[in-house]
Amino acid sequence: MWFAGRAFRASSSTSCTGNGLITGATAFVRYFSRERAENLRKINPKVSFPEANSIARDLYDVVKQHGPLTIPNTWAQAKESGVSGLNSKTHMKIMLKWMRGRKMLKLFPNQVGSNKKFLLCTLPEDPHVTEFRTSTAVKVQSKKPSSKRKKQKQKR
Repeated sequence: MWFAGRAFRASSSTSCTGNGLITGATAFVRYFSRERAENLRKINPKVSFPEANSIARDLYDVVKQHGPLTIPNTWAQAKESGVSGLNSKTHMKIMLKWMRGRKMLKLFPNQVGSNKKFLLCTLPEDPHVTEFRTSTAVKVQSKKPSSKRKKQKQKR
């Protein structure tokens, strides 16, 4: 192979065991054999934009009301709540991907035994409010400068 030179060896010792070469080569192959992450912002919701927004609002309310849900549970809850505009479960999955691309939902894994279940949850509605709350909490906990230090600074 063309990349089997000394540049990929982990150690610079004269004895050639091959361990460093294999590690470097496998890391190189692993890195370039990965697929790129799907661009969720460019997903076509298969309906007009205003209709996609109304479906997204309904699905967002379903996920927000019933907590973290799996995809099958989301489909069941959407059918029960009567979300209009969804043609099928596949269409709902496309809409959920579209919503994830718009930062409305988050998909996170939950380890169950030897399997993973992926759950959908809503993101915080207004990040500026949460930043404000955390910054005020930090300000309240910080100590005030002592009056002795203030007097010393004024004397100088």
